[in-house]
Amino acid sequence: MSAAETLVATGNRAHSHGPGSPVPLQARSERPTSYDVADFAVPNGREEEWRFTPVKQLKALFDDAAGTETPKIDASGPEGVVFETVAADSLKVGKPQDRSAAVAWNHAGEAFAVRIPVEAELTEPVHVNVASLGARGFSHLIVEAGRHSRAIVIIDHTGAGELGSNVEIVTGDGSELRVVSIQQGDHESIHLAQHDALVGRDAKLHHVVVTLGGKVVRVATNVRYAGPGGDAELLGVYFAEGGQHHENRLFVDHEATNCKSNVLYKGALAGDHARSVWIGDVLIRAAAEGTDTFELNRNLVLTDGARADSVPNLEIETGEIEGAGHASATGRFDDEQLFYLQARGIPEDAARRLVVSGFFNDIIGKIGVPEVTEHLHDVIEQKLARAAELSASAKAVVGQ
Repeated sequence: MSAAETLVATGNRAHSHGPGSPVPLQARSERPTSYDVADFAVPNGREEEWRFTPVKQLKALFDDAAGTETPKIDASGPEGVVFETVAADSLKVGKPQDRSAAVAWNHAGEAFAVRIPVEAELTEPVHVNVASLGARGFSHLIVEAGRHSRAIVIIDHTGAGELGSNVEIVTGDGSELRVVSIQQGDHESIHLAQHDALVGRDAKLHHVVVTLGGKVVRVATNVRYAGPGGDAELLGVYFAEGGQHHENRLFVDHEATNCKSNVLYKGALAGDHARSVWIGDVLIRAAAEGTDTFELNRNLVLTDGARADSVPNLEIETGEIEGAGHASATGRFDDEQLFYLQARGIPEDAARRLVVSGFFNDIIGKIGVPEVTEHLHDVIEQKLARAAELSASAKAVVGQ
């Protein structure tokens, strides 16, 4: 029985977010999807899918109008990889699930496609850079891994301005694909994205979202399975500083038998009005026997004035599964870890940096591209240094 059916059966009322606000749909799968922008009202912040998001800052990306710029897309990769421009509707892995995704779908124009040949085993990663040029624009990327191929694709989002984007990912049967999406735009940039992935039979997808820049960044990742034996590993790292809003929303739709999913997202926050939001939805449909799934979100709050919202959700329509679970934790430093390091002569600031670096390392280490990993560690170190300055300033004020 779904959550919505349970509410009806028990006579309970769905929760409302205030007078005049719509009653939110209780089952994640029941939310509307459409390529037509008109099918989505302009969000006001009371909707279930927008209630954590600063919608007033996103008006330009809700406007059903062409962009004022075309983001610059550059790509490179090993011999045999195909780069081409195709019609936006050539694949259709998943429909837009909110107004911003529908606007981006309709106004990105053509899509930029990256195709990994059948049975190719790439020894070097594919790099795609999407650069916003300071205005309002849209992008549409397609990544296809051929049957029994092996590849890593790095998508780097940089620049300033407002970007609405859609990314479609398909892993052919028996393939293994790692897609790393990095958001490190200007401190005032805004980026709303929807990623849709279809995992083939006995295929494995590693999807990594790293958000280190941008004023407002919201990435919605949706995963479905094309056949039995699919395996999806969804990883995320984010570090929000003062005035930044980093939001990740996931929906794993288990509709095939004997498939796996593992979700692990970690975030750190430092500074006034630093904000993170993580929403994890997993649906195990009645036909998805043999499913094995787990999702975990952990957050480190490094200074006062920061806030993390974390909401894991799990819908199960069959009891014939291998396992299912979810967990969420938000807190400050582990005092025992700090004491252990300081007792061995490591200064407090250095000890804090070691703890946070270790906190992120198990995810960043899975990217598999040394130069990217090193760059991300450098950026996190810079953010930690600024967080230490904020903490020191706060202590100085208290001590006066």
